[in-house]
Amino acid sequence: MDMTLCPCGSGLTLQACCGPVMDAESATTAEALMRSRYTAFVLQRTDYLLHSWHPDSRPSRIRFDDTRWLGLSIIGTDRGQAGDIEGTVEFQVAFICGGECRVLHEISRFERLDNRWLYRDGDCRIDEPGRNAPCPCGSGRKFKRCCALPGKPGG
Repeated sequence: MDMTLCPCGSGLTLQACCGPVMDAESATTAEALMRSRYTAFVLQRTDYLLHSWHPDSRPSRIRFDDTRWLGLSIIGTDRGQAGDIEGTVEFQVAFICGGECRVLHEISRFERLDNRWLYRDGDCRIDEPGRNAPCPCGSGRKFKRCCALPGKPGG
């Protein structure tokens, strides 16, 4: 049995969390879809990402680069439960791309179509972590004392 922790940060194993959602291509809530889509980005599951994207906003393809995903933090949700037809999830994702550490902050919109939650679109911005902010890599240290140091992935 695979005991790999789920990349979404739930604390559960991949097989007890986002794995079944991605395999069945069905999430029970907008947040569950958001978490599974983050996991799909980490695992480069293009098939699932495209399948879980609303047809009105879905790109024709997804390309992966050298991005290293560091962690997902859910800030809040509005609607998006089993009985809703739409919902939003606000989250932050830390990542390293091109040797630079960044934080993506997005408010994603989700919609139920044919009884399936789908990602519609979102409003996002990408920032550099503040020097005194907790390091996005999850070390527990401040950014200036961790990934911002010269020679570190974000420094």
